[in-house]
Amino acid sequence: MPTPTVRRLLLGHELRHLREEAECGLEDAAKAIGRTDSTISRVELGQTGLTKRDLHALVSFYASKIGRRKVEVDWYVEQSKGSQQRGRWSGYRSVYAKFFRMAVDLEEDASVISQYQTEAITGLLQTEHYMRALFTTQRVRVVDQDLEDAVRARLDRQRVLTKPNSAQVRFVMSESSLRRVVGDEEIMRGQLEHLAEVASLPNVQLQVLPFTARTPAQVNFNFTMFRIDSPGTSGPLEFVYVEELHDGKYVDDQRVVKDYDELWNALVGSALDPVESRELILNLVKEA
Repeated sequence: MPTPTVRRLLLGHELRHLREEAECGLEDAAKAIGRTDSTISRVELGQTGLTKRDLHALVSFYASKIGRRKVEVDWYVEQSKGSQQRGRWSGYRSVYAKFFRMAVDLEEDASVISQYQTEAITGLLQTEHYMRALFTTQRVRVVDQDLEDAVRARLDRQRVLTKPNSAQVRFVMSESSLRRVVGDEEIMRGQLEHLAEVASLPNVQLQVLPFTARTPAQVNFNFTMFRIDSPGTSGPLEFVYVEELHDGKYVDDQRVVKDYDELWNALVGSALDPVESRELILNLVKEA
């Protein structure tokens, strides 16, 4: 079952598609159930939910515009179940900064994850020793509490690489992230060996962007793209996550997502292929 966050996002995605199909504005939808425009907007953005009664009334309103036989009202009510659950961020999971929690949920339920990384090994690929060295030296953290909980939480995230029906996970990593020493040479050797091992997983595509690569633009920031399959008719849910110094930005505007998709394809085209990338990593192991 998807996380509560993703269930709200998927339901909002489907409701927005349904409202547009019914040719209704936010004001029309709000008036139909006695709520405000902003409430409908927040529901569609996955920021809040509706009561079962209001949701049934809203979908029934759209159905009356489209043609009731074309809309299974109860299906939408069923999708809302579990979307208001709480408690996921208790215990060691509470270490995650609030701005990063949605990224963890998207990561958990994505069918495709595409990540570009510049100066450090991405969290999904870090060894425990690398994590500990990084957490004790970095000034800006995506965790709020103690080291042991931070390590446990990050290791827990890495299950997305190997769990049943795991996502297709694609990485483009700058060569600088492989050569920049975190901790000491022994930690880096173990980290590089781990990268070579993970690169052999059937659902992982790992490519290195070498110093000699000619890219269409200077890309000096990290970003991650998530694709989540939707059980409805409105197509997949797609998000881009860009992490800033003290915050994270989530973008689902289709035009912006398309721009990032084109940038991703350009980076993939400029990077070494997966075989060459693994060979480079293994050569760096010998040098470490």
